[in-house]
Amino acid sequence: MTQDQATPAALEQARALFIEGIGHFEAGRYEPARECFEKALGLAPGRPSLLGNLGITLVHLRRWEEAVPLLQQTLAAEPASADAWACLGLASEGLGRWQEAVDALGKALEIAPDRAGLWLVVGNCQLRLGLTEDAVRAFDKAVELDPGSARAWSVRGTLMRELNRREEAALCFEKAIALGEDAELHNYFLAAVRDAGAPVRTPRRYVEKLFDDYAADFDSHLVETLKYRGHESLLRPLLKDGRHFRSVLDLGCGTGLCGKLLQGKADAVDGLDVSGAMLEQARKTGAYRELIHDELESFLAAAARHDDLVVAADVFGYLGDLEGAFRSIRRILLPGGILAFTVEVSRHLEEVKLLPSLRHAHSEPYLRRIAATTGLRWREMRRGVLREDQVSPVEALYVYLERA
Repeated sequence: MTQDQATPAALEQARALFIEGIGHFEAGRYEPARECFEKALGLAPGRPSLLGNLGITLVHLRRWEEAVPLLQQTLAAEPASADAWACLGLASEGLGRWQEAVDALGKALEIAPDRAGLWLVVGNCQLRLGLTEDAVRAFDKAVELDPGSARAWSVRGTLMRELNRREEAALCFEKAIALGEDAELHNYFLAAVRDAGAPVRTPRRYVEKLFDDYAADFDSHLVETLKYRGHESLLRPLLKDGRHFRSVLDLGCGTGLCGKLLQGKADAVDGLDVSGAMLEQARKTGAYRELIHDELESFLAAAARHDDLVVAADVFGYLGDLEGAFRSIRRILLPGGILAFTVEVSRHLEEVKLLPSLRHAHSEPYLRRIAATTGLRWREMRRGVLREDQVSPVEALYVYLERA
């Protein structure tokens, strides 16, 4: 049955369902709204208002693939619909189709140029495409249109930080805080661009979200793009000559890069990570006896276990001050047990420094001091490349401490 073939009774029923669906949608009840629009569309096929509202509802339900063809059909009939163009852009963004998203959102903004939130999405997609200057202009437009948007200032500040325009970044973060953004998180961002003189605690929610979002592409990006080899370089000296461990704790285990290298080299390997999405990837390796979802310091403080190897590959950069973690690790290490870890090298006067990358760097004197303070014997240290950052090598310390 086409739209033209619909009976008056069917059209009337479709209209009632449409009105009911609008009521659900405006109240944020997107699933009931979807059901109403789908039923209405079955009674009046091809009607642009129904296609458009169903497509927009599916975008709110994050059902991107289903939304795209409905919105395309809507726009073929009503090319001046800013809402349909906007939702087509958001669906394309959700599918990782960055250029299609920019194109569709551009159409929406030609019709309704004052939608600040869409400029933020355009900027984020342009960053994905490597169009940094275009993204700067998009974020500038967003804060111009809505100077009271805490999120717009936060997003712009993040880009300024990544471009090393620190003073601009700091001003953006201060604006975001004043407008009600998360003060703990944004003070952390501020500390990274304002050269904080003391170690700054990294907010758990920052690390958790960072790695939850990163989990699916983590291995390919870290190993292939950033040429990360820290896990291999850290473990190679420990696994030579057929050495075998009884119990290993892999701190910040991520997707299981260390765990895979330890398979067959230990009776049991347990992994700890703050990111649940990372742990799901690690579980697929089959390398771990147990995977623990917790924050590193809080877990270690309460852990009732005994290990002869604790590994922390590219993890301590998210902690800052390591003394508490070292004390807890010494407590769980068996006599002769080893703590093996990497840190980025601090080239500054500070023992510990929060970098604009939002990672901490640590100095050798600091590590030696807290090792001695916490009762861990200095066994070995060497320098090496950890990974690349914008094609430049990141220098790290590879450190091995031992419980006497």
